[in-house]
Amino acid sequence: MTSEVSPKDRFVTVYGRKPVLEALTDHDLRVDKVVLAEGLRGPIIEEIKEAAADRAVRVHRASAHRVKVLAGNGRHDQGVLADVVARKMRPLTDALEDPATAPGKILLLDGLTTPANVGMILRTATAAGIDGIVVPHRGVASLDPLVIKASAGVAFHAPVLRTRTAGEAAEMLSDAGYPLYALEADAPDTIYGTEFGSRAVFVLGSETAGLSEEVQSRITQPLAIPMAGGVESLNVASAASVLCFELLRRKLS
Repeated sequence: MTSEVSPKDRFVTVYGRKPVLEALTDHDLRVDKVVLAEGLRGPIIEEIKEAAADRAVRVHRASAHRVKVLAGNGRHDQGVLADVVARKMRPLTDALEDPATAPGKILLLDGLTTPANVGMILRTATAAGIDGIVVPHRGVASLDPLVIKASAGVAFHAPVLRTRTAGEAAEMLSDAGYPLYALEADAPDTIYGTEFGSRAVFVLGSETAGLSEEVQSRITQPLAIPMAGGVESLNVASAASVLCFELLRRKLS
């Protein structure tokens, strides 16, 4: 039996007046509910209420403080948020429950705090057919409007897997029999010269601090992307692109 799914593992919360209105008017998205701060008025608020009514989306009122708490943002919520259903998002525990249907190739994000990088990785990994992208609730940029914008909207449709922390994910995946590979510039082996089985996890570490200790202890093998021209390393989102499309090339060859 699958675990009870938390709302945080079902929805992407969008905040801000324009992003919420855009979500409501995008009929490819399913909006679960809208929350407005009490006393909020104005033309765009009326547009939001009308767009919600047109799609039979529930509109709730809450205190301005409560909206900030729900949005997880202290400055840019503008008193408005919406929960958008992320159809492919689920807890990692559910994804691993049945070995016969568990995802094969997985990315694990560890300490990536720059929204642009997280968004670009979600877009690239989805385009390359990666089976799952572990985005922990802690230690990684939230799936907020900045990440959504960087992903060009793909964040709503990406195969996101949720856990509390990257360390927890690394433990679960290792215990489930997945080898964990880390991208390291000075690793002796490369992503091109290494054979991967049907199941593998590729860890993408922090832009500044690298991998957390909990994740580092679970790494099976470090791998490098060969560099020329005196370049030492790539931005993490660029490295993810190289990796993802190398995995797709193998799949198609």
